[in-house]
Amino acid sequence: AKLAGAASVPNPTVTGPVPANAEPGDPSHDYPFFATTVDLASQGYVEEEFFFDGAANRYSTPALTTGSVIDGGHPYRTRMVVHRPASPDKFNGTVLLELHTLAPDYEHDAFWLYSHDHLMRRGYAWIGVSAQRLGIHQPGTGLKAWSPRRYGTLDVTEGGAILDDALWYDIFSQAAQAVRSPKGVDPMGGLHVERIIAAGGAQAANRLTLYHNSIHPLVGIFDAFFIAVGGGAIRTDLYVKIFKILTETTVAGNAVRQPDSDRFRKWEGAGSATIDLHLSRELAALQARDNVPPAVAGCDRSPFSRIPGNVVLNAALDHLVRWAKDNIQPPAAPEIELAALGPPVVIARDSFGNALGGIRLSQHSVPTATNTGVNSGPGLCSLTGSFQPFDDATLAALYADHNTYVIQVIQATLENLKAGFIVPEDAAATIYDAALSDIGRR
Repeated sequence: AKLAGAASVPNPTVTGPVPANAEPGDPSHDYPFFATTVDLASQGYVEEEFFFDGAANRYSTPALTTGSVIDGGHPYRTRMVVHRPASPDKFNGTVLLELHTLAPDYEHDAFWLYSHDHLMRRGYAWIGVSAQRLGIHQPGTGLKAWSPRRYGTLDVTEGGAILDDALWYDIFSQAAQAVRSPKGVDPMGGLHVERIIAAGGAQAANRLTLYHNSIHPLVGIFDAFFIAVGGGAIRTDLYVKIFKILTETTVAGNAVRQPDSDRFRKWEGAGSATIDLHLSRELAALQARDNVPPAVAGCDRSPFSRIPGNVVLNAALDHLVRWAKDNIQPPAAPEIELAALGPPVVIARDSFGNALGGIRLSQHSVPTATNTGVNSGPGLCSLTGSFQPFDDATLAALYADHNTYVIQVIQATLENLKAGFIVPEDAAATIYDAALSDIGRR
């Protein structure tokens, strides 16, 4: 059923699926930008790209208050990329609709890159929406420059008349409407959509926070909000459920930390970074294939925390769906401990330099390295965290033998599983990796 107010959101005109006329990596770039490298077919999934056209309003977005329409009728054309089950039997009814983020001047997704394995094993659909001006119009790296042949007709500036992102709110709402109540072309290929969760990570998390606070009360098109590694203060007087994930990076960067409520839940991951090793590897493969310059190089400390924040994201998503569907509240989690409130914020750390408090995955609580969420240097270095492996003497002092290490990993992992911070599949994979490791073998 439609949510209250959702009927007021216009349906855009959807065209597609837009054929990929070249294999990913072809110099013509006549395929979806950052098309997934995942073998979707083996998981019973398909990737399709659609263009959609409509007319958007501009809105005021007063802080923590419902906005209002400034004016309307602004034409736009943009795209969405759909990863969905090929069969209705595999679809769990939930669509994760993600606002593509910018890093720094081209767009990419966060949730698919972080969690594609989990999304597919649970039967979610994921849709990425291109709605921000730089992602489409930035000279050199925007979609129009990357492939004039494929994306030359896209426009979220009304022909250059609008030079900010004022139209993105309605573009995002109308993308959801096209998925929830399709007219004409159905981006979901006839699958029955039960709920749509709005998602945004990093820079897009800040945008999605504004949307939740000022636009959602007007349009009511989403069933829940999933905000990761960013986002400011969240209204909690609305009916909709919100889950926020903060990395150690964002906590150290003076993120807004609000108390939990019956509509808001926040988790913080000790040792986690906004761009960790998992995400950096996913991005690097796409950047190299699609000839996009890397955003991380020359950091002051060895970059990319090895704490797998994606496993916490996986558990949080499942909790959010149960919360939105059945009103089963997710578990609360401890905050990362602070030595000083700042600014600047100072994280409390143990003798190895690892953060205290927060969700403590076994990779952090049974340490083999110093993993942090902080770094410095050019570009996006401040988002990568840092990694410094322990030397042999330190490892030998911590773990008398391999079994000692594995037993500690099992204990920590089962505690996190019982607490609800990880899902069974990720718990099993963590223990398996520890058993295969060389830690404690001499």
